[in-house]
Amino acid sequence: MSFRVRPAEPGDAEPLTRLAEAVSAEPQGWLISTGGEWRSVGDERRYLKALRRYPHAAVLVAERDDGAVIGRLSVSRDTHPASAHVADLGLMVAADARRQGVGRALLEAAVEWARGAGIRKLELHVFPWNEAAIALYDAFGFEREGYRKGHYRRADEDVDAILMAYRVA
Repeated sequence: MSFRVRPAEPGDAEPLTRLAEAVSAEPQGWLISTGGEWRSVGDERRYLKALRRYPHAAVLVAERDDGAVIGRLSVSRDTHPASAHVADLGLMVAADARRQGVGRALLEAAVEWARGAGIRKLELHVFPWNEAAIALYDAFGFEREGYRKGHYRRADEDVDAILMAYRVA
């Protein structure tokens, strides 16, 4: 499969919203399935427009040659002055595009963005049962920094999360 990674544009709002809805509907779920809903297409478009004026965050997309959006990575610098060198990221890849290099390519683009933004550490949370994502993060070079018990609310229960981080060289 051939695809490219690029910065998201406001015109990506609809396919990004569809991607988030599809990923969050999976039984293992993404964090959005904590009971909330993804932004509407209009809200997503406004968010992507606002990012143009905000250098401390980015949304990257993986787009197949046919124009289909198959992955999204959001990255945002920590707002506290003492940890402004840290950015949090979230990654989602369409089910039919997994294990084909999309996640890795988005992570590589995030590292490139981080270097340009003066970020020295990327961090993320992943559910302990999401073994495929954990394997991707391990292979990429993320390290486990902690285990957060009952950190998220999902389907009316508290669920754990693994905190992982990557040192940007």
